[in-house]
Amino acid sequence: MPNGRPRILVPGKMSQRVLDRLPAHFELVFVAAADPTLVTVDLASSVSGIAVQGKIAAGFIDAFPNVEIIANFGVGYDGVDAGHAAKRGVTVTNTPDVLTEEVADTAIGLLLNTVRRFPAAEQWLRQGRWAKDGAFALSPLTLRGRTVGLYGLGRIGLAIAKRLEAFGVSIAYHTRTPREGLAYTHYPTLKGMAEAVDTIIVIVPGTESTRKTIDAEILDALGPQGVLINVGRGTTINEAALADALQRGVIAAAGLDVFENEPHVPEALLALPNVSLLPHVGSASQATRNAMADLVVDNLVAWFETGAALTPVAETPFKRKTA
Repeated sequence: MPNGRPRILVPGKMSQRVLDRLPAHFELVFVAAADPTLVTVDLASSVSGIAVQGKIAAGFIDAFPNVEIIANFGVGYDGVDAGHAAKRGVTVTNTPDVLTEEVADTAIGLLLNTVRRFPAAEQWLRQGRWAKDGAFALSPLTLRGRTVGLYGLGRIGLAIAKRLEAFGVSIAYHTRTPREGLAYTHYPTLKGMAEAVDTIIVIVPGTESTRKTIDAEILDALGPQGVLINVGRGTTINEAALADALQRGVIAAAGLDVFENEPHVPEALLALPNVSLLPHVGSASQATRNAMADLVVDNLVAWFETGAALTPVAETPFKRKTA
C-alpha cells in the first residue's frame, strides 16, 4: 500500500465515472488488458484490489499474490473466475439491483419490437414509403392471448414478470426449484416450459450449465407461433440453430440484446426480417450506468474501510482479514 493507500489495478477499459471516483480513495495503476504477461514484479506484489469491466481468468488472478478483492462492473460476473477467486480467498463483487428495472424495461421494449415490428414500421415512415406505398403491413403477431415463459426468475426476471402482468398475458417460469408465494406456473424442465408457452424470455446467467441450452430441440418445442427474447447472455442460445429455426419458420420471431461473440453478430441473423436486434443496451442509460459505477467504487471503499463488501457474489461471502 504505497503512501498507506491501497493500490487498485484497472485492466483494460473501465467506466469513466469509476476512474473519476477511485483516486479519492486509492492509488490507481493500469494495464492494457487482463493479461498475466503484462504484470511486472512490482505490480504483482503491490496490487490489493482490481476494478474490472470485462474478463479475468484464473491466471490473471494468480499474478497478484496480495489481491483481496475484484470489483466487477456488471450484475453478470461470468467473465470473472469467481470459483478460482474463492479458492484464493479473494472477494468478488458485482452490481445487482441498480440495473434491474432498466433491463426489465428493455426486455419489454424488445418484446414489443419483436412482436409488433415497430423498428421496421418506423423505417417504413422514415424512408417515405408510407406516403409513397401506403400503410405499413399488419403485424402477423400480437401479445394478446400469449403465454410467456421466463427462463430464469431472479431479480430481473421478477421485474419483467411484474411488467408482463399489466399486459394480461399468462406467465410461467423455469428454474431449478420453484419460488414460494408466486402465482406463476413453474416448470421443472426448460423443454416442458417451451412446450407449454409460445414466448420465452431468457434472463439466466452465462454459465456452463446454461450454455446453448436454447437449442434446436427447445426451439422446435416452442413452435411456429413462438417468440424468443434474450436479455441475459448470448452464450445461452445456439445462434446457428436459432437462425435456422427463424429461416424455416420453426419459430415466428426473435428479439436479441446479447450475442455469443459480441460485438460481432452472425450474418445469418442480420439478414432475417423476423428478428429484432439491439447492441447490448439492456442497462445502457446514463443514470443506471452511473449507479453501477458508484457501486463498483463503493464496494472497494467498503472493503478497505469496513472489512466487508456491499455486494459480494455468492461464491465469495468473505470478510477482510486484518493484521
